Amino acid sequence: MDYLWTPWRYRYITTADKVTECIFCAALGAGDDAQTLIVLRAKKNFVILNRYPYTSGHLLIVPYAHLAMLSDVDPETLSEMISIAQRAQKALESLYHPHGYNLGMNLGRAAGAGIADHLHMHVLPRWFGDASFISTVSETRVEPEDLSVTYDRVRRALAP
Repeated sequence: MDYLWTPWRYRYITTADKVTECIFCAALGAGDDAQTLIVLRAKKNFVILNRYPYTSGHLLIVPYAHLAMLSDVDPETLSEMISIAQRAQKALESLYHPHGYNLGMNLGRAAGAGIADHLHMHVLPRWFGDASFISTVSETRVEPEDLSVTYDRVRRALAP
């Protein structure tokens, strides 16, 4: 049997159900965008790398307002969110040349939201074959790029 060691994933697995504060609000308050992986701050939303990505370049667009339901978000924030998603897609296209994209939200735990109390939009570049047997069989992701490299590349690509 072969083993693929992913020690960074262990930290997530053992702490995911113990987090009491909102990770997005905590990231905003930390004052260290590089440490918290915030790659862009806009007027109503910010963009942060997913610390446990499905693919390289997995971005999250997050409103500053701590709201759980789409129906509670003001139209200006939603409009900016979509504009940022468009900008993010262009940046990811120039950096990674993916075959496609997933954009979406999971609202509520039953819908698969890992952070159910603070809504956010996922922007994922996708490639043919990126859901390999490793992901399908052993529920493990293999990322070809370190998060610090992704952070630098995406931050530069999203800069005005």
